[in-house]
Amino acid sequence: MNNAFTPSAQAEERRAQIVPPAAHQAELAPADMLHSGNAGVVVQKVGQLKSEFRNEGRMFAREVAKHVNSQQTGKATAFVYEETFGFEDRIHFLIHLKSLDTYYDMVEMGDRDRAFRESIAKERVEAGTGAGAWDRLFVDGSVRSNVLLPWAERAEEPLNSANAGIVLLRSARIGHGFLAEGRELAREFADTVNKRFSGEASVTLFDEAFGDDDRVHWLLHLKDLTVHGRLRDALAVEGRPGTFVDGSLTVTALTPHHWGLYATRQQSPEQDG
Repeated sequence: MNNAFTPSAQAEERRAQIVPPAAHQAELAPADMLHSGNAGVVVQKVGQLKSEFRNEGRMFAREVAKHVNSQQTGKATAFVYEETFGFEDRIHFLIHLKSLDTYYDMVEMGDRDRAFRESIAKERVEAGTGAGAWDRLFVDGSVRSNVLLPWAERAEEPLNSANAGIVLLRSARIGHGFLAEGRELAREFADTVNKRFSGEASVTLFDEAFGDDDRVHWLLHLKDLTVHGRLRDALAVEGRPGTFVDGSLTVTALTPHHWGLYATRQQSPEQDG
């Protein structure tokens, strides 16, 4: 790689201070932290906040994630992200589960954990605007989830959803009759990025557990946004016509949430865990 394009350590450190990776949201030992590189399941959850409740919505999101991380240590780790470019006030969660069996632990927490239930039922909206709990914070019908399962033979890479500066959610539908070729191309793309850009970018491949069997998902982890320009050639690989369904490719860039992002209300340092 051309050293002229390698960012200095000082510049990298400054970018990480301005936009810290998602790991700063969880007060967990590295061995207890689940992420896209070691989780058995990743639940991708998204919801559109109402602009008038952008502060309350972010506070709710971080509060829920913090509770999951403290009560499900070693079983589930949740991180909160903003869209880097796209819809303002659209909140994304990546909830990393040890396995599908953790689903039952999460349901049990919702049923029996008094603190969690109180957090969900808590009044989030002032009486002057009609009052209400968390459901008032989001646009009706905008909250949805997608369950992702990692491909077999996943190699451990230096970057993941916990320590990346930017996470790209990239997915495409494989064309009819092209399943083997499409999956081979998806793997080739991931291997190319992981080998050529080790330490700067990494890719983990996922399938949908419940949904479109022909859709492949890449979680692309960037050290910071400046790496994206150097990935242009790798990202342009498309395969033969028909390998992927025209218009099915979607890419969403996620920035780990931190207090003050997009002028949201600042939190004190002890609240930022």
